[in-house]
Amino acid sequence: MNILTSSIVLLALFGSSIAGSNADKYLVPSLPEMDIFSFKQYSGYLPIGKTTKSLHFMFAESQTTVPKDSPIIIWFNGGPGCSSLLGWSAEHGPYVMEDGTQTFHYNDYAWNMEANMLYIESPGGVGFSTCSGTYCM
Repeated sequence: MNILTSSIVLLALFGSSIAGSNADKYLVPSLPEMDIFSFKQYSGYLPIGKTTKSLHFMFAESQTTVPKDSPIIIWFNGGPGCSSLLGWSAEHGPYVMEDGTQTFHYNDYAWNMEANMLYIESPGGVGFSTCSGTYCM
């Protein structure tokens, strides 16, 4: 079982139907204007059973030599209403974009240097998370 699958199994507590899925379909091999990743990153949606909600996640594998031996940190930004991608893109993610700039650069202080980082955007309707209907939060 790889690190992403292990993390998603933890998310089964949220009613996700992704547990046990093929993790490679969520692999993000690169992003525009960024270096090729030296570690695996994944992005996708966690459908919340019996609801119209799907929570967006971003997973950055540990940069250690044996990621499966690294701890897993699950990150939710404060809110409700604040995207967890703020943590990924401006605070402690592997690449950050500084104020006033339009390009990402490698973060020398990224938390995934030592831990596997799972960023979850919640509740449904925040960031890239989705929700249909009149009451989503």
